[in-house]
Amino acid sequence: MTTDDTFLNVPDCVPARMVNEYAYCPRLAYLEWVQGEFMDSADTVEGRFRHRVVDQEKGSLPAAAAAPAPDTESAGEPGADETIHARSVWLSAVEESLTARIDLLEGAAGEVTPVDYKRGAAPTGCLPEGAWETDCVQLCAQGLVLRANGFTTGGGVLYYVESKTRVDVPFDDALVAHTRELTRAARHMAEGARIPAPLADSPKCVRCSLAPICLPDEVNLLAGGDTAASDSDERVRRLMPARDDALPLYVQEQGARVGKSGEVFEAWLKDRKLGETRMFETSHIALLGSVQITTQAVSEALDRGIPVAYFSMGGWFKGLTHGPAHRNIVLRMAQYRAAFDPVRSLALARGFVAAKIRNTRTMLMRNHAALNEEIPVTLAQLAQESLAAGGEVTLLSIEAQAAKAYFGAFSGMLKVRGAEADWPFDFNGRNRRPPRDAVNALLSFAYSLLAKDFTVLAQVIGFDPYLGFYHHPRYGRPSLALDMMEEFRPLVADSVVLTVINTGVLVAKDFVQRGPAIMLTPGGRRKFLQAYEARLDTLITHPVFGYRISYRRVLEVQLRLLGRVLTGELDEYPGFVTR
Repeated sequence: MTTDDTFLNVPDCVPARMVNEYAYCPRLAYLEWVQGEFMDSADTVEGRFRHRVVDQEKGSLPAAAAAPAPDTESAGEPGADETIHARSVWLSAVEESLTARIDLLEGAAGEVTPVDYKRGAAPTGCLPEGAWETDCVQLCAQGLVLRANGFTTGGGVLYYVESKTRVDVPFDDALVAHTRELTRAARHMAEGARIPAPLADSPKCVRCSLAPICLPDEVNLLAGGDTAASDSDERVRRLMPARDDALPLYVQEQGARVGKSGEVFEAWLKDRKLGETRMFETSHIALLGSVQITTQAVSEALDRGIPVAYFSMGGWFKGLTHGPAHRNIVLRMAQYRAAFDPVRSLALARGFVAAKIRNTRTMLMRNHAALNEEIPVTLAQLAQESLAAGGEVTLLSIEAQAAKAYFGAFSGMLKVRGAEADWPFDFNGRNRRPPRDAVNALLSFAYSLLAKDFTVLAQVIGFDPYLGFYHHPRYGRPSLALDMMEEFRPLVADSVVLTVINTGVLVAKDFVQRGPAIMLTPGGRRKFLQAYEARLDTLITHPVFGYRISYRRVLEVQLRLLGRVLTGELDEYPGFVTR
């Protein structure tokens, strides 16, 4: 089955707000309604604040055929005409395929006027109607719902909060027909389960809160096949913040507990507070070893969509606690189809491995003191061979050859500091489970952190993080996260390891021997986590799109682009390869 064969059973009624969104941008309506995506911006937060009064259900609405009942907000002498004044009224009309929550209803004796509150200012001088088309169709949808429920309504009112302007909108035949057509089109879009194309260079995208999810300019660029970035200019508009304000909370003190107090998460060790972080600034919580978290804190994290990640004391990533799965079932269906299609899985795996090999080559060429000139040639050749690998076994063999060449030269990127006899960072090849030297301990911990970050992001975006295309499913292993981190192992994880060694951030006393294993002390782990998070916050120029963006954002962009490939919007996954 292909994406084109997928059809969804959509609800009987389209929300009136989605008719508004569809009129504004069909892709935005699809992201919000079908995929369940949402992201706050300053505009959405302000809109909720200004909308807070009419969001409170208040007043009564009598049945259309009955005499209006007295209302808590109505006043008058006995026997006088009673008025209808009800807030936040929810009605549906299956015959119109519409449902609506109406901010305010005004009227009397069965004839009512819906009033819809809007955050901004009314347009001045540019529209003869005095209101935006999208707002008019949303209001008309409310009117159609009221009519289907037996009420008489000839028009509504748009109230623009910023300019304190009331705009009368008559429900004439043309507006009614247009609203019904938009409703049918929105249903058809949702049933087809195929995301509409992004707007092209539209000013609407600039203030859209979903631009970092939609990636309109990025998708248009890649769909056009133009992927050669300029060295000096941004190729596309960067419609997302360069850095993410939300950061993880790490707690590693053994015996510590994480709780909540008001709007903050707090970490305590017995009666001593270790630290705190505001909830809205927390991307996820990472607990290392024997650290507890209270039920209240977990409940709050689930309500806010903040995952809780668990590590062993040695830094091995064990799993996540998170809320219900993301609503984007279309993405997971596409992921499952691709994962069980050997041809598509191999094509994706080739891209992951080729990008990884090219990035290891770049790392060596940038950082090795006296690199054998044959190694870059070998790695470049292996990257090309990986793109043409005829099967999984061949691809695994190519990756192994590249890893042998890379780690065989890895020690040349390490700079001896101090007395060589006291230097703890001798490296003679990769070993793990457990790592038997300091360098391998750092590499393993860095890869574990990177796997955690991709697992969290995959869960947030709507993927199944445990089903990949190159790494086979295994109980408890986030295979998709391991796939996606391949190209970032050298650029993020290995780079952090080189930094903490070559700059003297970590020294011999930051490690402890436990039998054959070497591991970081709590103090050493703290310093490494700081260096790792600093690397994720580093701004780089995106090699394809040309804008400045942090590595933390790049991880998210790459996952979202993978989603566009799986759902058929893009033909090929664009691996992240630095220059």
